[in-house]
Amino acid sequence: MDYDGILQTFPKEIKFFIAVFVVVLSIGFFTGLSFVRQTEATTPDGVEENYLGNEADEYANVMKFKKGDREMLTIVHTHILSMSLIFFLLGGLVWLTKFPKEWKLFLTIEPFISVLLTFGGIYLMWKGITWFKYVIVFSGILMTLTFTFSAMLVVKQCLYPRKVQA
Repeated sequence: MDYDGILQTFPKEIKFFIAVFVVVLSIGFFTGLSFVRQTEATTPDGVEENYLGNEADEYANVMKFKKGDREMLTIVHTHILSMSLIFFLLGGLVWLTKFPKEWKLFLTIEPFISVLLTFGGIYLMWKGITWFKYVIVFSGILMTLTFTFSAMLVVKQCLYPRKVQA
């Protein structure tokens, strides 16, 4: 079955539906990132402080405490489940675009690896492997870049399709 570029052949109403879905999904995704920015967890040290606390820092502007067992399991559990669904849905749409297969493979597999590295890394850092804070930041950035590119690719091909040869 040839699915490369099939998105462009969908009726315009279906393409509009898909584009609106991806835009709303993106708003949700980037709202989550703004929350990360609010907690100052965009740097390796900020990530560590957000999950392990800063009680020892007598000059801290905002006192943060180490997250508890239940809170950590809830964070990891909900994020891995929800992000897996987000990237599954977006990845399915990416496979329907007209784009090189190797790039589609990267754009659809990498986010799952980044989800595991980011949220599994948060858990491992919380358990004491603090150097994972660098992996968390790197994988989080890569996950955001692949989401952004994938979403833009799908929306662009829904709203501005190339002429498909009959």
